Amino acid sequence: MSEAPSRKNKIKTFIGCIIAATFFWLMNVLNKDNYAIKLNYPLHIEYDQQAFVPLQPLPKRISVNVSGDGWSLLQKSWLNFNAMPVTYQVLNPNKSSYINASALTDQITGLFPNLKVNYVVADTFELSFERKLRKIIPIRVDSAGIQVRDGYVISSIINVSPSLISVDGPVSVVQSYPDTIRITIPTSKIQNNYDETLPIPFPISPLVEISHKDVYVSFEVAQFLGEKNQK
Repeated sequence: MSEAPSRKNKIKTFIGCIIAATFFWLMNVLNKDNYAIKLNYPLHIEYDQQAFVPLQPLPKRISVNVSGDGWSLLQKSWLNFNAMPVTYQVLNPNKSSYINASALTDQITGLFPNLKVNYVVADTFELSFERKLRKIIPIRVDSAGIQVRDGYVISSIINVSPSLISVDGPVSVVQSYPDTIRITIPTSKIQNNYDETLPIPFPISPLVEISHKDVYVSFEVAQFLGEKNQK
């Protein structure tokens, strides 16, 4: 009866010794200096968003090689996901083709007072901006292409809402958009009043913001009475 509790106590003591040894080993390791690790740190690119558009996705994280004692490195690596992003300001977007790694290293050094910033890994630091342009484009319906049933006519003005849309984006892309957009009515043999929401046919680009993607078109249709019917 006494052998079982004694065996359990030995197992508990053995496990306790392992935990204590691991703890003291970890404390000893963390107190040492000259460790080096690579941290992925959040990055925010600041530029004049009213005047410029990036032509490719901006980097959102950077890799930083830092060295220091184990405690500081452990803290930075564990709390890195809650870190405030490093803000890199682009003063002349139309002249900047890359991020200045040296300037970024100096800036990051101020955020890591207990660590030595060795270098920033600048492998995806290309920048490409273009001036932003807004173009106002009128929307028109291709009235000549509307197909009504024989004996019927369009008896009202053709309402289009919105009649104007705005397109914002890089100059080279926005200038390729047409000066007027024509809407084609897809329905044939129309004999009743028409009111539909139709998609606006234009190229979609992730670099361009368009004020509206659909347009509402409405008009009235009436039966045409010829001279024979009037008599």
